[in-house]
Amino acid sequence: MSLPTTLAVLSVLLAIALFSGWRGARPWDPRRGPRLMPWRPIMVAAATGALIFAAHLVNLLGVTTGR
Repeated sequence: MSLPTTLAVLSVLLAIALFSGWRGARPWDPRRGPRLMPWRPIMVAAATGALIFAAHLVNLLGVTTGR
C-alpha cells in the first residue's frame, strides 16, 4: 500500500475506534431497550487494525520492525 492509502485507512480506523469507544461508554437507557450494536468489540477490532496500520506506516517511513 502507498503512504496516502495507509494514512487514510489509519485515520478511518482511529475515528471508528474513538466513536465506538464513546458510544460504548455511554450509560444504558432501559427505556430504549437493549443495545443492538456491540460497541466495545467494534472498538477493539478497530484499535487492533489501527495498530497494524501504524506499524505498516512506520515500515513505509523506513524503520525496520520485526526481523
